[in-house]
Amino acid sequence: MLDVGRIDREQVRCRLQGLCAAVEREWPAPHLGVPAAVLVGLVARREGPAIILTRRTEHLCNHAGQISFPGGRIEACDAGPAAAALREAYEEIGLAPGRVELLGCLLPHTTVTGFRVYPFVGWIEGVGRLALDRYEVAEVFEVPLDHVLDPRNHQRDSLVVDGVRHEFYVIPYAGRRIWGATAEMLVGLARVLGRTEDVEVQDQRLS
Repeated sequence: MLDVGRIDREQVRCRLQGLCAAVEREWPAPHLGVPAAVLVGLVARREGPAIILTRRTEHLCNHAGQISFPGGRIEACDAGPAAAALREAYEEIGLAPGRVELLGCLLPHTTVTGFRVYPFVGWIEGVGRLALDRYEVAEVFEVPLDHVLDPRNHQRDSLVVDGVRHEFYVIPYAGRRIWGATAEMLVGLARVLGRTEDVEVQDQRLS
């Protein structure tokens, strides 16, 4: 397990090494779902890195009111998934791409709502002044990386949709309920950063 208080970008980059090959092998793959990309932003803090998350507004068609990473659909104008993640982070919360150093990515995931999500991990020394897109983003906040890495915070829950039961992770934090695709990707990040030896990593389908 990495010492979260002393973790730096090179340690994260090392743990992520090789995972982007999965994206390179399959991209583009529209048959797997609507392509989307998110930024898993690690903000350098004195007490240890923190992860940027947003709460979506209640009127959106997809995942209204849920906690998510900055991100969205990959557009034709984007050079690829990584560029889309940076663009969306800028459009949603005003995080300038120049403040983000991409370190690698997690494995792509498919949501039950039909999105194929490509998560890119970036290191941020300073977020600067943020400007939220109030149509899509109700708030932006940070959750400490050590909270995410602690397996005691990886709870399980389920719900029934159209007669089908879906199980998913829930990570509670400061009165918030991080669940579904976002929690799954956070648990995936915890597994990558917490492993002590190389293991075979398989693609996952999100609940």
